[in-house]
Amino acid sequence: MRVLIAIDKYKGSLTATQVAMAIQQALARCDTAWNCDLCPIADGGEGTVDAIVTALKGSWMAAPAHDALGRPIVAPYGIVQHAGISQAVMEMSTASGLAIVSDLPPNPTRASTYGTGEMLRHATAQGVGQILIGIGGSATNDGGLGMAIALGWRALDAAGTEITDLPAAAEEIASLQPPPNLNLPPIIVACDVTNPLLGPTGASAVYGPQKGVQDVPFFENRLRHIADLAEKHSAPELRDTLGAGAAGGLGFGLMAFASGTLASGFQIIADLTDLRARVAAADIVITGEGRLDSQTLHGKGPHGVALLAKELGKPVVAIAGGLEDVELLEAHFDLLLATKPAHMPLLEAIQAGTRLIEETVERNAARFMELAQNRR
Repeated sequence: MRVLIAIDKYKGSLTATQVAMAIQQALARCDTAWNCDLCPIADGGEGTVDAIVTALKGSWMAAPAHDALGRPIVAPYGIVQHAGISQAVMEMSTASGLAIVSDLPPNPTRASTYGTGEMLRHATAQGVGQILIGIGGSATNDGGLGMAIALGWRALDAAGTEITDLPAAAEEIASLQPPPNLNLPPIIVACDVTNPLLGPTGASAVYGPQKGVQDVPFFENRLRHIADLAEKHSAPELRDTLGAGAAGGLGFGLMAFASGTLASGFQIIADLTDLRARVAAADIVITGEGRLDSQTLHGKGPHGVALLAKELGKPVVAIAGGLEDVELLEAHFDLLLATKPAHMPLLEAIQAGTRLIEETVERNAARFMELAQNRR
């Protein structure tokens, strides 16, 4: 019996690959008839690179870079071969992420995407034909200005003097000058949020507070100023593009400063991993992530997997750490399972993630087999 395990991470507990392997091991103990196809998924946020590198058997690279507050780090990213092209796959969070600087007080005035630009520059030097970057989990609210500086853009004041104290002194910029030879490969930006750069649903208002933003109007004006300067060199009104406000405006910055193209994170993963063909070849599909609720139905990976499974007539099981809005979810999944016992504290469940997943699978393996056989 062929089962496709196309599952996302359990955030704070296990990577998508670890979850998939736990399910595979539990099924093997229950019945050796299970033939497992592991396809870790992601939707453009944290875990995207691990999912792609695992699925496509890629290799890892390490880029010397700086974190959002300027400390030297080594930022990992992957290189895979797909459709005859060498592709670099990366996440901005490995260089400019909030988790990396969680040991320091939030400082949105100075937090920069410079390290993300260093990763892009490093991947370009490897001669890749395309770069895929997932944006999410950022510590920044600089509109991609730091990234631009790392790529060679120059920020000048009214006297033509270069400004180096960025993004703190962004309001002093009178002009942004592009580098003379910016030879980046095509950049695809994996992003499933729909926030524009500015306004009540923009970067500063929605995501700023989690990064320490208190004076939203100040940061809103700073992003508007950056956008005004950047759009003198790019297509007008990129700021209004859906996803421009992702990662503190890095969605905008990648379009304006690096000619990036925003695309659905899940669809990118699905295309890279040949997910449709793998669903078609399966007798049953298992998906899920750390938490399933009504938000799952708005562009999240497990819902994308479920839609494909339904379209191709395959039963689909969702295994999650926790479940909410079950009545809404039931219309999209043939079976919903929560690994966390109701009485168990969340921290304990996170620490026992592998064991709880394996126990859940072992208790329900016979139901999986029944679903698969009934649909054949």
